[in-house]
Amino acid sequence: MNITLSVDEKTLREARKVAAAMGKSLNQIIREDLERFTRKLTRNDALDEFKQLAEQGDSKGWRFNRDELHERT
Repeated sequence: MNITLSVDEKTLREARKVAAAMGKSLNQIIREDLERFTRKLTRNDALDEFKQLAEQGDSKGWRFNRDELHERT
C-alpha cells in the first residue's frame, strides 16, 4: 500500500542521507519503523490486559509454597 507524507525538503534530504549511510532506502527505514511501532503497541496491549486480569484475582492470602509445588505423588 502506498501512503503520502508531508515533510519539508531539508528533513527529507537529511533522512535520505541517514538511510543511505545505513545502506537502506528511506522507504525501508520508514517501513521497519512502522512495523516496530505496531509490534510495540501489540506488546503493550497484551501487558495491559495481563495487568488488568492479574488485579481481578483474590488468593485470600494463599501463597505458593515451593515445597508443595515440587512435591511428588
